Order: sequence, then structure tokens, then C-alpha cells
Amino acid sequence: METEFTPLASTIGGILIGTASVLLMLTLGRIMGATGILAGFFSPASREDFYWRAAILAGMVTGPLVYFALMGQMPAVEVPISTPMLLIGGFIVGIGVTYGSGCTSGHGVCGMARLSPRSISAVATFMLFTGLTVFVIRHVIGA
Repeated sequence: METEFTPLASTIGGILIGTASVLLMLTLGRIMGATGILAGFFSPASREDFYWRAAILAGMVTGPLVYFALMGQMPAVEVPISTPMLLIGGFIVGIGVTYGSGCTSGHGVCGMARLSPRSISAVATFMLFTGLTVFVIRHVIGA
């Protein structure tokens, strides 16, 4: 498997995520952590809490439609593993998010920008285990 190098798309995506994070912090004083937003959507503290979470989740879901409107085609998505493996991976990520008190968007984008020691430690752990996982899958297992 080869990983495609996409500097322009990645830069644009990073700018959009950073801008959305800053705007959420400026307007509502909230951290843009995707798993926290999703969890709070299912058990909101108030009606207003539900609405802003619903708006962000709607934006995440409709993003490919915006891409289609701008580019004239849907973004290519290739998933080189089976659905059961995706479910297992999602379960493992859910465990990590629970024990790590957040996900890569909350810790990596917002927490590190605030120089949070907990977030810096969490991101270092994410990166270490991501590298180890890629090494094992590509070079040990040979997938």
C-alpha cells in the first residue's frame, strides 16, 4: 500500500479545521474535540448545547457534498481493509478516547495550541502508537 502525498488538500483541510476550532472557542468558549461533540450530541446539557453540536456534526457529514459542488465529483475514498477490521479499529479508538480524555482533534488541535501538558502528552502517545501500528501492519504483518 502506498500513501499519497497531498500537501495542498492537507493544508486547506488544516486551515479549515483550525479556523473552525478558533471560531468555536471565540463564539462559545468550547473546545473542538470531535468525540466530545458527538457524545454531547446524544446527551446535551441544554437545548442550545444540542444545536451547536448538531450544526458541527451536520457540517462534518455534508463536507463531501460541498467538495462535490466545488469539484464536480465526490472525493475518492479507498478503504483497504474489511468492515470487521474497521469496526474493531473503531472500538479500539473508542477505548483510547475514553482513557485519553479526548481525541486527536481536541488534544492535537485545541489542547496543544493552549500548551496543555496533558494534550501534549496525549498527542505524543497518539503519534508513537500510530507509528508503531503502521510499522507492524506494513512491515511485520505485511499488509
